[in-house]
Amino acid sequence: MPSLQTASASRFGRLVDVVLPKIVVAPTMVASLVCFYGFVLWTAWLSLTESRILPKYEIVGLVQYQELFSNERWWAAMKNLGVFGGLFIFFSLAVGLLLAVFLDQKIRREGALRTIYLYPMALSFIVTGTAWKWMLNPGLGLEKLMHDFGFSDFTFDWIVNPDMAIYTVVIAGVWQSSGFVMALFLAGLRGIDDAIIKAAQVDGANLPTIYRRIVIPSLRPVFFSAFMILAHIAIKSFDLVMALTNAGPGLATDLPSIFMYQHGFNRGQLGLGAASAMIMLATAAAIVVPFLYSELRSQRRG
Repeated sequence: MPSLQTASASRFGRLVDVVLPKIVVAPTMVASLVCFYGFVLWTAWLSLTESRILPKYEIVGLVQYQELFSNERWWAAMKNLGVFGGLFIFFSLAVGLLLAVFLDQKIRREGALRTIYLYPMALSFIVTGTAWKWMLNPGLGLEKLMHDFGFSDFTFDWIVNPDMAIYTVVIAGVWQSSGFVMALFLAGLRGIDDAIIKAAQVDGANLPTIYRRIVIPSLRPVFFSAFMILAHIAIKSFDLVMALTNAGPGLATDLPSIFMYQHGFNRGQLGLGAASAMIMLATAAAIVVPFLYSELRSQRRG
């Protein structure tokens, strides 16, 4: 009799071990499916309707997409995204890698420097945009400071110059994100076996060659992860631009996320805003999927 009770308790314990984790995880999974994939499908449906202030569910085809692609502001926003996204990702990766290599030399006060470099990431993009807006304002920031020091011919009016304003967004974005990229690269550098580097040094390789030929190529997974994160930040950038330039002057720093928000919520064009959201999703997929496929393919070959 005790053996039967023991066997029953054992079966019950195994059942609990199998079922309980699924019960615990199920609400989160359901919420994720509904709040992400469910609303993605809902947005895709709205993009095929004539929804204005309120949703309409009668499909009318690709009318909203035709209107979107004939909108000059949309193409200006996409052009700005290309400039901002390309420069933001490149310089964030470059600065982050350089900082990581610098800290990897086992310098003194590494902990303090690492904290300083990481600090900008602790700020919200609203704070970053506001701070850089003050610093780049010709009447308040850097230009006025240089004039006060006697450099009366110094000018730095990028933030009010339509041809240069997008680059101020790049500067602020790189300042905030490069420390986070540094942390990713530094973790990757610290994970490389020192024996490989010592063996290269024994063979006569100098430090720049070791980093160029051995260390940096081994950081490919880190490059991939950092690129994915930075591309995501670039495509959804909204608060940084609104705080720094308010999408101006004119449309000089307008981005698709701002277009989507203003048309979908402020101008009662819900269908057009949904269409722009779907194009943003497709843009993100067009960037991420090829890199993901390439990375998975290289891993299978490895």
